[in-house]
Amino acid sequence: MYLDRKTDMIMAGGRHPMKAKYSVGFKSDGTLTALHVDLGINAGISPDLSPLIPAYTIASLKKYNWGALAFDIKLCKTNMSSKSVVRAPGDVQGSFIAEAIIEHVASVLGSDTNVVRRKNLHSVESLTKFYSDSAGDAPTYSLVGIFDKLASSPEYRSRAEAIERFNGGSRWKKRGISCVPITYEVTLRPTPGKVSILNDGSIAVEVGGVEIGQGLYTKADSLSMIQGGFTGGSTTSESSCEAVRQACTVLVKRLKPIKEGLEAKSGALVPWSTLIAQANMASVNLSAHAFWTPDPAFVKYINYGAAVSEVEIDVPTGGTTILRSDLVYDCGQSLNPAVDLGQVEGAFVQGVGFFTNEDYARNADGLVVNDGTWTYKIPTVDTIPKQFNVELINSARDQKRVLSSKASGEPPLLLAASVHCAMREAIRAARKEFKANSPLTFQMDVPATMADVKELCGLDVVERHLQSLTSAAASAAVKA
Repeated sequence: MYLDRKTDMIMAGGRHPMKAKYSVGFKSDGTLTALHVDLGINAGISPDLSPLIPAYTIASLKKYNWGALAFDIKLCKTNMSSKSVVRAPGDVQGSFIAEAIIEHVASVLGSDTNVVRRKNLHSVESLTKFYSDSAGDAPTYSLVGIFDKLASSPEYRSRAEAIERFNGGSRWKKRGISCVPITYEVTLRPTPGKVSILNDGSIAVEVGGVEIGQGLYTKADSLSMIQGGFTGGSTTSESSCEAVRQACTVLVKRLKPIKEGLEAKSGALVPWSTLIAQANMASVNLSAHAFWTPDPAFVKYINYGAAVSEVEIDVPTGGTTILRSDLVYDCGQSLNPAVDLGQVEGAFVQGVGFFTNEDYARNADGLVVNDGTWTYKIPTVDTIPKQFNVELINSARDQKRVLSSKASGEPPLLLAASVHCAMREAIRAARKEFKANSPLTFQMDVPATMADVKELCGLDVVERHLQSLTSAAASAAVKA
């Protein structure tokens, strides 16, 4: 079925809109003691994959030690098109809800938000309590170190002070900075792989996944697909690599006796082409298939990362410019750093679109109004941070994971919440100057579009400023 873009956008459901109400308990020093969340999830007209979303949402919400955690989640049938899953489904919403609650607590206490964040990051003990076996061994827990590297560095403090000075001297442009940590739980799945050595010595590698831009074929050197299941959850690449590795091990075992025999006769290393030709003559099966299944005791693990973003908002228009973003992401022992770097960068920019631009507006009948690129704004070259720094860290080896690697396709998208949180800080600075009686604790939905930012800063700011100039000019004219 072929559809034009407008029809496709009307039919496509997009991400699940959510409405969260919460009650949170905390001490005067910012330590969290309890959280209860009532969450309504808009599933649209049919279930689709919506029953999966609650578990994903809570998994990322648990990145902080809430003390006692309770939740009541309802999947709601509505008159809108059916919602479906896309990169980091549910996880991105859950992580953002956690940040909104943390910022609310910090605002009530009048504390620095990063202090509250840092105080409530998990210890190894609490991580195990919240995530059970997914938490892994203590040496693999890298989140605290990543967060401290960004938020506790002298450079961060220097940038925060510079922003405060800038805001004090700038009336119509305000800046904000924020550091956001993430946890992302992934599940390993059984995956097939096949390696075949052809008569000319070339190699064909086949895996049970689909290349959708995540670098699967690059990591596995694959050329086609077998036993194709679905590709998702960010673990297809690593699982396929392990299946291919197991198939290669079988081929090495078959070729080894022939190689040793040839080398014993010639006393020199055997060329690859000669080895394969001899194997064919000996009727050796040069095709091996493997079906890798994860250890039943270790089917999940957690990804960690953090991001600092600095933004500048234009108060009269609500326009936002991302001045700089610094990302640190734990890739374990990366299977391909170039691919993983591209995945982190791409996921972050896609997340920026979700948090700032992509408004899936609908009318009262549930039909999509923003049905084309004229009204539905995706990230462009101007959306990318002016300075974009990404660092991949290689955390401790863990033989339970595939070659000690970690997923990189979906988790980094959650880091884009740092842009939204930085925008909130900039808006808070504007409200201090222009709306003296307005609360500094306020709700800022997703996406935070230009219109939303302008309204939160105060729609009447420009009008009042122009009125004051007119009054001043009239007063001067009277005196003259």
